[in-house]
Amino acid sequence: MKIAIVGGGVMGCATALALAARGAEAVVLERAVPGAEASSAAAGMLGAQAELHGRRRDDEAVLFTRARAAWGPWARELREATGIDVGHRVSGVLRIALAEAERDDLAADVSWQQTLGLRASFLDSHDARAIEPEITPAALAAAFFPDDAQVDPSVLLRALVAAAARSTRIKIRSGATVQGLIVEGDRCVGVRLDDDELRADATVLAAGSWSSLVPGVPASLPAVRPVRGQLVMLDERPPRLRTIVFGAGGYVVPRGDGRVICGSTMEHAGFRKEVTASGLNAILSGAVACAPSLGAAQFVSAWSNFRPHVEGDNPLIGASSLPGLFLATGHHRNGILLSKLTADTVATAILG
Repeated sequence: MKIAIVGGGVMGCATALALAARGAEAVVLERAVPGAEASSAAAGMLGAQAELHGRRRDDEAVLFTRARAAWGPWARELREATGIDVGHRVSGVLRIALAEAERDDLAADVSWQQTLGLRASFLDSHDARAIEPEITPAALAAAFFPDDAQVDPSVLLRALVAAAARSTRIKIRSGATVQGLIVEGDRCVGVRLDDDELRADATVLAAGSWSSLVPGVPASLPAVRPVRGQLVMLDERPPRLRTIVFGAGGYVVPRGDGRVICGSTMEHAGFRKEVTASGLNAILSGAVACAPSLGAAQFVSAWSNFRPHVEGDNPLIGASSLPGLFLATGHHRNGILLSKLTADTVATAILG
């Protein structure tokens, strides 16, 4: 069976590997460089529980924690296949409260998660600082999620592309611009490219924020729109932060080697990829508010990219309304977290 995959980010590459593991042949079509867009520009949090803040949806809790559980075995599998360590670490997440209302919300979050059997603790300021001494003295309390984790997205994409390149069942075509879906008899049978066609038994749409722009995608599908996120990398020497810290104004993700990823903005700016003065100001202010010691850290770099967002925050995964077309897009803030689970789900939907 031959499958065309539109998009060479984490979703496209992971889905290709999942299909190849089941005996299918996959062609990954990437208009630029595989993994150059949102995938490699993310912070890499596997915040299955931290990302449930204020939502309290049981179905999301099940989905997110299943996705997080898949990461340990997958990281080992990629390391064994490629020799690349993708930086999977169970570092935990602290969500700190700087106001009474925030403290009440965190207490409610923890109580709800505990009823689902998840590990979560509501801590006073003293106990929170025992876990992460660098959090701000202004923290009144914190929610601690010890099982949340992280990976390094840029290294992850290198591992995925390397694993795909070594597979005899996967072909990656860089610089391949998809001009539209080929639909015959109310079924998708492949894609049109600049200079030829690629016929396939199934087609996977994994083009991130550009998914809705592919000609031929059914108008009935929810629109996928870009949400710009700016991020900053700082360097602490020696490293001080140990735990991912969320505050009302942002988050900080310590890599363990002194690098700290700080984020992030959420801007409806179309496909404009600028790094802005106001964005940097908001991110750095939020980072220092979480961990004041970061005020002395060295600025390394800043970048931005687009999260693929679907109204209602429900990613598009699996079969579509158009037979032959399958979806792996619209994951917004949780693309890295959901990537392995999405890949397996789509592969099962195609192959059974």
